[in-house]
Amino acid sequence: MNPQVLVAGAGPTGLALAIDLARRGIGVRIVDRAGEFFAGSRGDGLQPRTLEVFDDLGVLDAVLAQGAPQAPLLVHLDGQFVMERRMSARREPTSAVPHPNPWVLAQADTERVLRERLAEFGVRVETATAVVDFSADADGVTVLLEHAGATETVRAGYLVGADGGRSIVRKTLGIPFEGTTDESIRMLLGDVCADALDHSVGYWFADSSSPMDGIALMPLPGGRKFQFATGLNTESGTELADLQDHLTRRSRRDDIILSDLTWSTVWRPNVRLAQRYRAGRVFLAGDAAHVHPPTGGQGLNTGVQDAYNLGWKLEAALRHPGPASEALLDSYESERRTVAARILGLSSELLDKTVKGDPDAMDREGTHQLDISYRETGDDAAGLRAGDRAPDAPLVDANGKTVRLFDLFRGPHATLLLFGPDTTADQAGSPAMDVRTVRVVRPESASGNGEFTDAAGDAQRAYDAAGGSWVLVRPDGYVGSRSTPTER
Repeated sequence: MNPQVLVAGAGPTGLALAIDLARRGIGVRIVDRAGEFFAGSRGDGLQPRTLEVFDDLGVLDAVLAQGAPQAPLLVHLDGQFVMERRMSARREPTSAVPHPNPWVLAQADTERVLRERLAEFGVRVETATAVVDFSADADGVTVLLEHAGATETVRAGYLVGADGGRSIVRKTLGIPFEGTTDESIRMLLGDVCADALDHSVGYWFADSSSPMDGIALMPLPGGRKFQFATGLNTESGTELADLQDHLTRRSRRDDIILSDLTWSTVWRPNVRLAQRYRAGRVFLAGDAAHVHPPTGGQGLNTGVQDAYNLGWKLEAALRHPGPASEALLDSYESERRTVAARILGLSSELLDKTVKGDPDAMDREGTHQLDISYRETGDDAAGLRAGDRAPDAPLVDANGKTVRLFDLFRGPHATLLLFGPDTTADQAGSPAMDVRTVRVVRPESASGNGEFTDAAGDAQRAYDAAGGSWVLVRPDGYVGSRSTPTER
């Protein structure tokens, strides 16, 4: 089958992109060189903005049902309990931010949820299928796939490399992957059972002489597994006996017996950013474009949002080819590479603070990715502007039922919010986007003709929108453009 888009790599980034394209009716194939799906926890922290993306993609209910909030951490020094800590302060939901706290779900489970959603559109991951070469021209990309020793030539409109830090797509393009690998820092990571421990909480075991140099065991939802993590000062194996030896020495307990090791690795900080995200009809996303330290839980989340930014732009280019959609495709790199550079700086800063023993290094709102903006450089004006995340807010429909703005945004369309009964915005739409119009009015001016009532004024406050204002919200939940009566 020759698809409109071929996605290389079936991690969270590739899966999110494939879902977004499939729900738009775009023909998509997704291949992965691995013969089996990843079984470990790895990227297990889902940030608030990613939860909003998952809401739109139709997987949030499953993610919330199968995951859990961050567990409290019981700190033990010299084998004795000394305090309880939390990875981040809990924040209360608001009308604008319904999901303000990180959520925990093992990466393998997140990928499974995404695969199940993708299958609802009739698309399945083709495992043990590798991109081995490709060539692009003005009309498409010819890709050579290898599966079970046989080759297949595929013609696609676009190719997206979401194939990880060792990306074959990026290497074939010859795009530099600029950055460093720090060999002085290493961590032993793995997923294990520890049945002697209460699975509702996490544990930190260390010596009082070096309290920040210890072992973390954090519970993983959906079973009895913990994610094991410890810094390494010497060489270490990755077998179950190696993890057990580290734990017994640090915990000063012989009753905690580790079992059922699912996955383990020795990790080194790798901080890299692709010099370009686009080469004609070929794009990079996720770890193929940027790799992060695990501090702050940014890598998986940044990749998913790459996909969310790119999907609707690829649809626009396929359905409405021309200068407008080409400009949209160009904006993928300018928007997402800028974000990745900033987040790489943040996660590197948090890693440095963690290594230096700062116990509060992880509690940063900037890691929630709700403040990401695509504003033009230098636009620091106050209030909501083009490029900012579009807030949520409750409205009331003609039947008196509460409807959230996120409900109205959900789906493969842009949304034009008209504030006031007589507002018009003839020039707000783009020829490269399908636009749904939503009229938001105050109760005293409601007529019931397809209008939504902003009873509490939350939407007007969130959007800084007086009567006569309009706001165009892009399909990825960011403000595309806006106008107020004074601007018109």
